[in-house]
Amino acid sequence: MAALWHTAGRALHTDPMATEIERKFLLLDDGWRSAVIRSEHFVQGYLAADARTSIRVRVAGDAAWLNIKGVTLGVSRAEFEYAIPASDAHEMLALFCAERMLAKTRHFVPFGDHVWEIDEFEGRNAGLVVAEIELASVEEIFARPAWLGAEVSDDPRYYNSCLIEAPFDTWPEASQRGVAVYNSNTE
Repeated sequence: MAALWHTAGRALHTDPMATEIERKFLLLDDGWRSAVIRSEHFVQGYLAADARTSIRVRVAGDAAWLNIKGVTLGVSRAEFEYAIPASDAHEMLALFCAERMLAKTRHFVPFGDHVWEIDEFEGRNAGLVVAEIELASVEEIFARPAWLGAEVSDDPRYYNSCLIEAPFDTWPEASQRGVAVYNSNTE
């Protein structure tokens, strides 16, 4: 059985190679809010991102990670994540990331046998809200909550590394239609 690393509320498989299996969806409404069990604010900056790999540093409260992720379309990709001192992460963000940062609040919402991660983006990506689910296999079947919308796992625009280069506020209005279908700032 694969060993698991629990980082930032997520489980990563580490044997024989780190693999993230994640599906990403838009939301139909804010019906998920009443089920949130906790929320974390993230700031992440990209040290490098190209057609094959992204390397980022992420800070959440007093914790921080260095993450190396393969850039491939679909739901499965190589991913390696390592805890680092928060002071180092803040320094890396300041020295190396400048305009290549994004901020979001991640809400954790249990449903069925999984905990969904709902990301509400800030800054130039404000208005974009997506739901992610981590799976043990590509074929895994999971319960779909009523608030779940269209799947966007194969759309690179929704990759965090792509939101640095093409933030949500630069998308043509037609592309935004159906994405932020509700005001995510209302309680």
